[in-house]
Amino acid sequence: MNGNDRAGEFGPIYLPALQRIRDLWLELEPLVDETAYDDVVAPTELQISLSDGLGDAENARLDIQWSELGLYSFHYVDSNDVNWRFDRHPNTHSPEIHFHPPPEAATMDAEPSCIDVTEVSLVTRAVHAMWRTAYEDDALDRLNSASNPP
Repeated sequence: MNGNDRAGEFGPIYLPALQRIRDLWLELEPLVDETAYDDVVAPTELQISLSDGLGDAENARLDIQWSELGLYSFHYVDSNDVNWRFDRHPNTHSPEIHFHPPPEAATMDAEPSCIDVTEVSLVTRAVHAMWRTAYEDDALDRLNSASNPP
């Protein structure tokens, strides 16, 4: 997770949100290989490993943070080093809810996110829908293309 592009407070991690996100991905996505937290005692990140990635990537991982303030980061990286992120946090370079496009998910390339919802289950379903659309269409440009998913 690249937290250095945040301005202002992100807030403490909200574990019930990470648990809900994990449960939804397990329910929605057959390519989930495993899920884990970065720290079993005091988790700050949920990691979801996928058995396939976008394009010709052999596998992928989502690193997810959700704070008590309702701020989040869904960061995708795959075996081809393709990165993208859906984020909601204060910053100086883009709207609070934004998308960092592939392949680098560079801080200064952030653009407004197509995800307008803010509730944890809806955001999770929206990120999943965007990932699944890009996966099935083999098209990275589909990641931030929907009209207010899910």
